[in-house]
Amino acid sequence: MTWTSFHRRGEVLRDVIAAADQRRDGTLPLDIDGVWATFDDELELLGALQLKWHTRLAGRIDREQMNQPMDLRAAVVRAWQRNAEDLPGIRAILDEHRAHPRDEATAEIMTRSAAKEHMLLAVMAGLASVQDERAAAVGARIEEEARTTMASYAFDDVVRLGHRRPTWVDRLKAALAA
Repeated sequence: MTWTSFHRRGEVLRDVIAAADQRRDGTLPLDIDGVWATFDDELELLGALQLKWHTRLAGRIDREQMNQPMDLRAAVVRAWQRNAEDLPGIRAILDEHRAHPRDEATAEIMTRSAAKEHMLLAVMAGLASVQDERAAAVGARIEEEARTTMASYAFDDVVRLGHRRPTWVDRLKAALAA
């Protein structure tokens, strides 16, 4: 891949994500200019979106755990929730393709990627190791917790912080209080 095609791919992916965030209907925005010139097929685009979700989630977990080092599970849940808030279109697409895969290849890829995401959640929450057979099931429960408590989390954050992100002082106070 040339430098030009790398940048073009990034531009198209940003346009796809913006369209997905606006639509939030779970369908791949294949009508965006440049999609078919940049991605070979729907599965390649879905893979790029999955990679974007996963890398953003991993980074967000690290940041949340720096802010809340005493409760790893809560930090992982918050990270998943914030990622879903920031990437609602991608989350809707991944959920749709997980629940209703178009073909066998999509079903296999979505099953594998969900298991890897669940393992990440469980390991980062300190509840399993990578070799633990139960890691994916533990991570699935963490994801379910994040989904079911998402609305209350957003409300608590608004009340507690008054519509702003926590500052360094807020994080220090939280760590000292723990």
